[in-house]
Amino acid sequence: MIDLYYWTTPNGHKISIFLEEAGLEYRTIPIHIGRGDQFGEAFLKISPNNKIPAIVDHNPVDGGAPLSLFESGAILEYLAEKTGKFLSKDLRQRWDTLQWLYWQMGGFGPMLGQNHHFKQYAPEKIDYAIDRYVKESERLYGVLDDLLADRDYMAGEYSIADMATYPWAKGWEKQGQDIETLPNVKRWLDAIGERPAVQRAYALADEISQEAVVNEDSKSVLFGQGRRPKD
Repeated sequence: MIDLYYWTTPNGHKISIFLEEAGLEYRTIPIHIGRGDQFGEAFLKISPNNKIPAIVDHNPVDGGAPLSLFESGAILEYLAEKTGKFLSKDLRQRWDTLQWLYWQMGGFGPMLGQNHHFKQYAPEKIDYAIDRYVKESERLYGVLDDLLADRDYMAGEYSIADMATYPWAKGWEKQGQDIETLPNVKRWLDAIGERPAVQRAYALADEISQEAVVNEDSKSVLFGQGRRPKD
């Protein structure tokens, strides 16, 4: 029913987690971003921003032609609407979930991504950049820890907000964070990591590839890309 265009990154894991949690039938189409598969003409028709993940739903609820979507937050919201799962119809619960989903999309993910880049991958170690993004990551983890002080999950109930945030928060150690100062985040990470659907999603990732996404060969493909010329 659903084609998932995927690679083994935090943003890719968001969607495989949802599909496993919801029990939807799907087919995984690997897009090896380290080799430049994301710039292929066929994929660009689905994801014009040349990023994974993307989906094609061959059975949209309007009964029309297959529907393609890119951007992980939009995909999660679409799948939640389609299935009626992991996004409450109650006004307050729904918008609590969505505000935290957008928090992840607009802040937590991008800032942790910059943390990864400057701390691990940049050819020149720039102290200012590393300090800026490690500190901003620390601030955001603090927001998450405070949020989870009186609730099991980010919006109270397990939701697409948790699915979006978990794959990024799972990398706390590489991001220079001390999990012992984040007891609520630690409890939350452990609880989500024990979910069978989440374990299946990560097992899928291991089946597809266990190599590092970023290595010396892939850096020129993943970093420093300007506007690509048209053929």
